[in-house]
Amino acid sequence: MIIKKYENYLISLYFKNILLISIVFIFLSFFLNIFEEIKYFENKESEIYYPIFLTILNIPSIVFEILPFIFLIAVMFFFINLYDKEEIELLRSNGVDNFKIIIILSITSLILGIFLIFVYYSLSSNLKNFYLNLKYKFSENNMHLAVVDESGLWIKEEMNNHIFIVNARKFKNNDLEDITITQLDTKYKLKNTIISKKANIKNKKWILKDVKIYSEGKNNSNFKKYEYFSSFNGEIISNLYSNLNSLTIFELHKLKGDYQSIGYSSTDVKLQLNKLYSLPIYLMLTTVIGSLLMFRLDFIKSKFFLVVIGVLVSVIFYYINYFAILFGKNETIPSELSIWLPHLLISLICTLGLMRLNEN
Repeated sequence: MIIKKYENYLISLYFKNILLISIVFIFLSFFLNIFEEIKYFENKESEIYYPIFLTILNIPSIVFEILPFIFLIAVMFFFINLYDKEEIELLRSNGVDNFKIIIILSITSLILGIFLIFVYYSLSSNLKNFYLNLKYKFSENNMHLAVVDESGLWIKEEMNNHIFIVNARKFKNNDLEDITITQLDTKYKLKNTIISKKANIKNKKWILKDVKIYSEGKNNSNFKKYEYFSSFNGEIISNLYSNLNSLTIFELHKLKGDYQSIGYSSTDVKLQLNKLYSLPIYLMLTTVIGSLLMFRLDFIKSKFFLVVIGVLVSVIFYYINYFAILFGKNETIPSELSIWLPHLLISLICTLGLMRLNEN
C-alpha cells in the first residue's frame, strides 16, 4: 500500500502531537509521583537517588494508563494545528473530506495501539515489576512472600526465629484446602510438618481442621482443630496481584490458569486481559470522538476551552468504563462484557457522528 504525500503529512503531524502531549504528561507524572516516593522513603535508610530512580521506573506504567486521554488531547491539538495554518480548507479543496481524515487518524491509532500493547506494555510491565520488587525490599513485610503457581498457593514467612513454608492446593473465599505447613529453623533444619484438610483464614489467626503434626524426634499428634498464627489472611492473599500492571500478557494468562487451578476467581485477570486487548479499539474510538468534536467545534478559537472540553469528555469516558468494570468485578455481568460494552456504546456515538460528518 502506497501512502500518499498528504497521508504521510497527516500521520507525521498526528505522531508529533502524540509525542508532545506524551512528553508533557511524562513530566507531570514525574513531579506528581516523586513526592509520593520521597514521603515513602523519609523514614527509611536508603540512598537519596532511590525516589528518583523508582519514579522513573513507574512513569511508563502511569503513562500507559492514561493513553486514551493522551490520544484525545493529541488529536484535538492535531486539528488546532490544521486550523491555525488553514490547511483543513486546502485538504478539502483537493478532495480530502472530513471522513477521509478521520479514517487516516483512526487507522493510525489502531495500528499504534496494537504496537503499544505488545511492545510498550511489555516494557512498562517489566519496569513496574522491577519497581515493586525494589520498593518491597524497603517494606516492613519483606520477610514474607506469597505466590500462586500451578501447584497451588505458596507462602513463606519468618516469625519467632522460625521459617514457615505453607502450601495449599485450593484457595476460595477465606478457606484453604489440602494444606501443608513446614516449620524450619533459621538454618533450614526441619522442625515440624503440619498437615490439614481445611483452614479458615479470614483472620491472621488461622483455624485449621483435621490436623496432623509430624515433629522431628517426637510422636505424631492429631487435632480436630488447631490455631496457626500467620502474617496473612484471606484479604491480603486476595490482593497478591492487585497491581496487574506489573505482569506481561503472557504472565497474565499463566496467572489466570494458576488461579483457576486452585479454585480462585480469575475475574480481575480476565478484566485486565480484556482491557489490554480492547485498548487499540478504545484508542481508535477516542481518536474518532476527538475528531468529531473538533469538526463540530471549529468555531471555537480558544485552545484552552477546547482542551477543557477534551478533559471533560475523557472524564465521562473514564467513569463509564469505571462503573462497567465495577459490575464486572462484582460478577454482576461477565468480565468480558464489562470491558467491551462501553466501547460498543462509544462506537454507536461515533457512528451517529460519522453519518452526519460531511454535513459540516
